Amino acid sequence: MPSTEVVARTDAGLASELRAAVMRLRRRLAVERDPDNDLSIGQMTVLGLLLRVGDQSIGELARSEKVQPPSMTRTVNCLADGGFVVRRSHESDGRQVVVSLTEAGRAAIVKDRRRRDAWLAQRLRDLPRDEREVLRAAAPILARLAQSD
Repeated sequence: MPSTEVVARTDAGLASELRAAVMRLRRRLAVERDPDNDLSIGQMTVLGLLLRVGDQSIGELARSEKVQPPSMTRTVNCLADGGFVVRRSHESDGRQVVVSLTEAGRAAIVKDRRRRDAWLAQRLRDLPRDEREVLRAAAPILARLAQSD
């Protein structure tokens, strides 16, 4: 079996290595979630999106998360039942529902992020400076990849 360095020389090899590494890191970060938080990863993603971009319609949330509106409606209903979001009618189109983060929702996402950020920050401190600089340069590139269609 070829080494990681040999495989990653091709774009397909790099894709395979990145996919595996990102998925392992994602699973590891999921383990570091706030133990008092019973929300699913999908629900936390919606809270994070609302924190980052502000109020959104169900359709906007569904498009952002690449799910169907009925699925997003179920997620929002669960979050609303838990007091993490509130729904209201759109000002100019009463058929649309706008979703807003509550203080409880904000607190849940902030607490969860702080815990996982602390875990990751400690792991980063253990890396040599040159490796941290490579990751610093790679972070915006990875973010762009994550947003592309």
